[in-house]
Amino acid sequence: MNSFAQVTADTSKTDSTVVTNISSWTTGVTPKQKRWRMPLVFTTTAGLYAGSFIGLNELWYAGYPKSDFHFIDDNAEWYGLDKLGHATTAYYIGYYMQPVFQWSGMSRKASIWTAGGLSFAYQSTIEILDGFSTQWGASWGDWLANFGGSALFVSQELIWKEQRFMLKMSYWPSEYAEKRPNLLGSNFAERLLKDYNAQTYWLTCNIWSFLPNRNASWFPPWLNLAVGYGANGMLGGFSNPPEFASIPRYQQFYLSLDIDFTKIKTRSKFLRTLFKVISVVKFPAPAIEFSTKPGQPVFFHLMMF
Repeated sequence: MNSFAQVTADTSKTDSTVVTNISSWTTGVTPKQKRWRMPLVFTTTAGLYAGSFIGLNELWYAGYPKSDFHFIDDNAEWYGLDKLGHATTAYYIGYYMQPVFQWSGMSRKASIWTAGGLSFAYQSTIEILDGFSTQWGASWGDWLANFGGSALFVSQELIWKEQRFMLKMSYWPSEYAEKRPNLLGSNFAERLLKDYNAQTYWLTCNIWSFLPNRNASWFPPWLNLAVGYGANGMLGGFSNPPEFASIPRYQQFYLSLDIDFTKIKTRSKFLRTLFKVISVVKFPAPAIEFSTKPGQPVFFHLMMF
């Protein structure tokens, strides 16, 4: 995501309210600009695509034997949190890449389909590598999650020309990574990816976008309602090993508020870029937790990260 941190979105008034106007990216793109912008974007994208998978193969797959392509059923693993990770990643590849493709000179609709297709293709390549590894295997659940994340982005751009629903993530270190650092990570970077106990995934909805006369409404355009999902007590994918059998595994469901920073009015291109980049993170806010933890079905968080 940081590779595209320099991308900025222009803004204009729609129905008297300042909103992100993605279509303005192609305004003034001359044939001369298009001749160098498009090759630049596609060459850079292809290079990052290939380079990331070469590195991933060396760091992740090279230490394990290859096998014939095969599938596995891992839909119950980690209570499905890894699937939400797949969907969120696919969603944001499309979200960040669409303005880049449109800046290159593509039409708005073409840039939406190209960004959505790229996000699904990128995630699918990971599944293919998994499928040829003895350690893992391709997963239909992962593939469906990848498609769902890409489809969520594409469908909203085509129907509403804006993202009214967004997938987001929050992270707070868990106490379990220290117990199994080889599986859950031995440092912050590894735990951010591997410790599903520490991750919460959110579907956040911009309420203002659905109001019938939203521009005359007093309701804050940036205030979102968020529902979240997480799990805890997981020291193994499907079950805890015998030495940790006494630790209960449970699921968590949340209701909270969120902020859509892209709906905040500003003339600063830097802030507009920053707001778009940090959209992947759910804003800390009070939350109500409903869980399957024995003896604690409901819990109120004064501040949920």
